[in-house]
Amino acid sequence: MLTLGGIVATASTARAADSELAVNGGFEAGLTGWSCSAGSGAAVTSPVHGGVSALKATPAGGDNAKCSQTVNVQPNSSYSLSGWVQGGYAYLGVTGTGTGDVYAWTPSAPSWQKLSTTFRTGATTTSVTLYTHGWYGTAAYHADDISLFGPGGEPVRVPAAPTGLTAGSPGSTSVPLSWTPVAGATDYHVYQGTAKVASVTGASATVTGLTPLTSYSFQVTASNSAGESAKSAAVSATTTSGGTPGGGLPAHALVGYLHTSFANGSGYTRLADVPESWDVINLAFGEPTSVTSGDIRFGLCPVAECPNVESAAEFKAAVKAKQAAGKKVLISIGGQNGQVQLASTGARDLFVSSVSKIIDEYGLDGLDIDFEGHSLSLNTGDTDFRSPTTPVVVNLISAVKSLKAKYGKDFILTMAPETFFVQLGYQFYGSGPWGGQDPRAGSYLPVIHALRDDLTMLHVQHYNSGPIMGLDNQYHTMGSADFHIAMADMMLTGFPVAGNQSRIFPPLRADQVAIGLPASTQAAGGHTSPAEVNKALDCLTKKTNCGSYQTHGTWPALRGLMTWSINWDRYNQWQFSRNFDAYTWS
Repeated sequence: MLTLGGIVATASTARAADSELAVNGGFEAGLTGWSCSAGSGAAVTSPVHGGVSALKATPAGGDNAKCSQTVNVQPNSSYSLSGWVQGGYAYLGVTGTGTGDVYAWTPSAPSWQKLSTTFRTGATTTSVTLYTHGWYGTAAYHADDISLFGPGGEPVRVPAAPTGLTAGSPGSTSVPLSWTPVAGATDYHVYQGTAKVASVTGASATVTGLTPLTSYSFQVTASNSAGESAKSAAVSATTTSGGTPGGGLPAHALVGYLHTSFANGSGYTRLADVPESWDVINLAFGEPTSVTSGDIRFGLCPVAECPNVESAAEFKAAVKAKQAAGKKVLISIGGQNGQVQLASTGARDLFVSSVSKIIDEYGLDGLDIDFEGHSLSLNTGDTDFRSPTTPVVVNLISAVKSLKAKYGKDFILTMAPETFFVQLGYQFYGSGPWGGQDPRAGSYLPVIHALRDDLTMLHVQHYNSGPIMGLDNQYHTMGSADFHIAMADMMLTGFPVAGNQSRIFPPLRADQVAIGLPASTQAAGGHTSPAEVNKALDCLTKKTNCGSYQTHGTWPALRGLMTWSINWDRYNQWQFSRNFDAYTWS
């Protein structure tokens, strides 16, 4: 009995150390202690599970109606989390455990349903964040009587000021910063002079939107629920010249893809026969010897497939003639059939050497990245476009930077991603924080962001696309001026990635943005009539003919239009290029 009594006494003592840690888990004091995204949450009196109040939170657009609070915990300790939910999709979980974040969820709860999970904290964990949220585009959910039970932690203290602030190699409009992580910090704030210009959760950030050849001073603070630290020591950096914006292109350029290595229903067009309308000619396509080799090959269409194909010598002479006339000729890598996955450093290096060989052999002006299909996707856990970790993304960025460094400031770099890989990132990014999403969603964003100082032009394909949500939180469908206005506005305005207001994709310069369109109804889905194309240009450059969508600015320096393809435009009696030539930009 004495032994048993001793055991019972010990257990009782251990249980006494546990307590309720969630603040206002029943929402009897409104939202006190809770922070809800985008004003999505409110305390209501019906329905309730217990007491007189409960949480009602409503997802909208790119926001999943997340409500959260941070609590102090003990390292190496066990905790139980539970709560009651009702309504549409509902999640209850915890982050920052140090051992593996956990959650419970239900796709539907017609009546009150209990969600519960357990976790153990890591050796250095002193706080965790518990949360509840719904799902994008679904009905409101209710939550009540949320409980986090376990041993309480020490009071949260304001973290120390960060040390080791360092500026990396500046670009013409951006400066990368990094610093030593601070114990107890949940996020960091970057200051440019006295202005706060970025807030991040990791110990690095890239400040964008700067002016070339300008000196800047930066500091950083650390913060948590107790407050914000003093500022770090300052670091200075001077942006580079970046060359001539637009790479020597005209103020408004027409870009087209020329079927060079193949023929289809549009027929083969010799490079020398491409009209003067086209300012940038992308040779389609350089393709890899295998998906993961990185070894890119390019050749002219076989005579058997293209009886009127020119000789290699004639083709190279045509390249020089186009350049003498002020045109740019690029090699485009990828396309619908050219899947490229630079999953290893070996593939990265072979990509650089093989693309260089093509550029040198034909005397080309630069590179167009047209990765489609499954070329780019994000690994699980790669959730921040500002600091990607997925090898196929990291290696592509490194490879393109190497090519830019090799050929210098006059090297033309363009990209032609699909909307799924760019604008869809407003709602979804990769597989998401809890998995289950398409890992390709928004996967071009880290590439565009990392190369924005090297990028001459981004012309997203506004075709072969499903409906995409714009910044007005409405879905837009291809083929109309409205679609092109909304999609371009996102790139010119910037947007929170996956609805996360702390992860804003910064806008590109207007001279870096063009609109990608099919040249004819046969070329691709989403053909847009010349009248609708002109409406889109009017709205974006003059703020006229905007229709129902209201842009966030006016951009007379919008670079121009891209089309798939020159061959299909010839098939369609040059309707696309003639309309571009006739358009009045100002």
